[in-house]
Amino acid sequence: MRKRLLLFILVGIILFGSRLEVGAQLTDSQKLGRAIDYFQSAKYHEAMLLLQQLDGKYNLNPRYRAYLGVCYYYEWQYDKSCTILDSVIPSLAAYAPHERAVYYYTNAESHFQLSEYAKAIPYYEQMLTVCFDNEKAATYYRLGMCHTFLHDWQHALPCFESALPLYEKYQLPDSNQRKAQIRHMIAGCKEKLKTQLNNAPPAQHSLPNSQEGSRAKETDNSPQESTP
Repeated sequence: MRKRLLLFILVGIILFGSRLEVGAQLTDSQKLGRAIDYFQSAKYHEAMLLLQQLDGKYNLNPRYRAYLGVCYYYEWQYDKSCTILDSVIPSLAAYAPHERAVYYYTNAESHFQLSEYAKAIPYYEQMLTVCFDNEKAATYYRLGMCHTFLHDWQHALPCFESALPLYEKYQLPDSNQRKAQIRHMIAGCKEKLKTQLNNAPPAQHSLPNSQEGSRAKETDNSPQESTP
């Protein structure tokens, strides 16, 4: 009985070792194919490890580097995600709108998580041009939050006002809680804008040109002190 158990363990070790050897002998092309499979299956950590290795060796094309940027995002490595996506997004204009929407949103979210709100804004705005309508609610909300953190109430307000009817239309997850929050943000933005208006210094009004000309003429015609 003990001999059979030892034999079973030995066979298992041999089989496992042979699988490792086969894995180690994958060509780089096969590794790329496997990385893409991992990525499409949302196995971002496994995809990241292979894409990192291949990118270091070959400097992958912009699309595959974008995959790596998305993997970094899901691994909470936001700085690395931004570094890659900032550099490759200008080269991705030929791809399908919703694929680009993923890259725009991922990059915007990465900048947002790094508190780089001004850098996040243009990517959220690009996201709005290519995403599905039911995705615009969250995007407008994030845009509003970026402007809020920048104390730009004038631009934050219309973003929240655009987000609210979309949440009401599509009944998205946590929609009731988010709608209540957005209403609160709208009220807050309006109050901030009202305060800014009340505290604004009075406008400085210059004299009309005709009055300025009259004053200049009066000065020219004033008696001049003669010199002996």
